[in-house]
Amino acid sequence: MSLIHKIGLTLLKSVGDVTARNLLDHFGSAEAIFKADKQQLMEISGIGDVIAGQILNHHVFGIAEKQLGFIRKHRIQVLFYTDKNYPWRLKNCHDAPVLLYYKGNADLNHPRIISVVGSRRATEYGRRLCRELIAHLVPYGVIIVSGLAYGIDAASHQESLEHQIPTVGVLAHGLDRIYPALHKPIAQKMLLNGGLLTEFLPDTIPDKENFPKRNRIIAGIADAIVVVEAAAKGGALITADIANSYNKDVYAYPGRTTDQYSAGCNFLIKTNRASLISHAKDLTYFLGWDEVAVDKSSSQLEFPLALSKEEQEVLYLLKDTVMGIDELRVRTGFNQSQLAMHLLNLEMQGVLQALPGKIYRLS
Repeated sequence: MSLIHKIGLTLLKSVGDVTARNLLDHFGSAEAIFKADKQQLMEISGIGDVIAGQILNHHVFGIAEKQLGFIRKHRIQVLFYTDKNYPWRLKNCHDAPVLLYYKGNADLNHPRIISVVGSRRATEYGRRLCRELIAHLVPYGVIIVSGLAYGIDAASHQESLEHQIPTVGVLAHGLDRIYPALHKPIAQKMLLNGGLLTEFLPDTIPDKENFPKRNRIIAGIADAIVVVEAAAKGGALITADIANSYNKDVYAYPGRTTDQYSAGCNFLIKTNRASLISHAKDLTYFLGWDEVAVDKSSSQLEFPLALSKEEQEVLYLLKDTVMGIDELRVRTGFNQSQLAMHLLNLEMQGVLQALPGKIYRLS
């Protein structure tokens, strides 16, 4: 599929991510969308005269060609929604970006990804929690994702680098700059053990409206989101709300009732929008990571005779690991009701165990 067409699709002003995905589901590729006639385009739900006219009378390929030169020069990976290496967790989110630009070496489909967010005006309390969290996660083989902003974001990246944990920064601008500029040294180190990810083309400046878009990637790409310290308003709470809308697990550290920079965390916990964790051990317990057997790789799976072929497929996927329900749905191809039925039967047979956080493992 032509990269020019992929980039061009994101340059159509009236075509957002949801509409683009509807078009891709119907036509199969970005190139086919641009080759469609008006009648074919108008058959798609949500496509009217304005959008159809913009697709038919576009002038985006010249801009896309210019951007492609920068992408190739700086060896930027382009991850399209239909590509196999597109982050599967994010792909499950209804408004996921159609196109991502990535520079780094961390696997965005890594088995364990945690997003860490918090206040830009982090206190020593928040920084200490961040240090303890990252240090505890070292033996679990995780990737840490955050937004490269001041405060908790920068602290989580820095602590990850010091503990040699891969860490990915999600940007609200193009890969031709770093904002804030003060974090450029951190960003350069992250390229060696982690990476930088964005949906925005080069020349895109960090406008205010870009940050909520950035936050949905932070929320969608991870298994769980940890709010370390947050005031009553700000990007961390936006990220938590988005994560809740994606049915993601959200965890928050509580603070004293008089601490303004913990007011957001306390609110999330009070309103059941986040589970309370008082120590990093709580996080790995809730995620079921402490329940994994040391080594089952050499053991032979023996299935009860009553299991169907589909249920055996689920067990094979869980042979050497734990897995969340979203990943199981993607890897099996089952719809939500089918998967729920198979998981319930496997639990009743005693061969599967459900852990906190919608995580499953073999019994």
